[in-house]
Amino acid sequence: MTAAAQPNDGRSPRPAVIRRLRVVGSAGAAKVRAFGSWFNAVLGGQDYQRYVDHLQRNHPGCEVPSEREYWRRRHADADNNPQNRCC
Repeated sequence: MTAAAQPNDGRSPRPAVIRRLRVVGSAGAAKVRAFGSWFNAVLGGQDYQRYVDHLQRNHPGCEVPSEREYWRRRHADADNNPQNRCC
């Protein structure tokens, strides 16, 4: 190996490259997770859990519907009351 390929202390530059790739990969993974979280929020992925939390907090005696029943009611309500939609 030439003297230009190794740093002054004699260590290989490879560990520094691997550390840099891990940092870049970690940042990229964080961005992918953030996008996935945003996309899930746009599609209403947490709506059922928020509804269950609301029922338990504000209406403790009410029966909690299944997730399937929740979505069935929500879509039926949206079809019957088209307020903030374009179609």
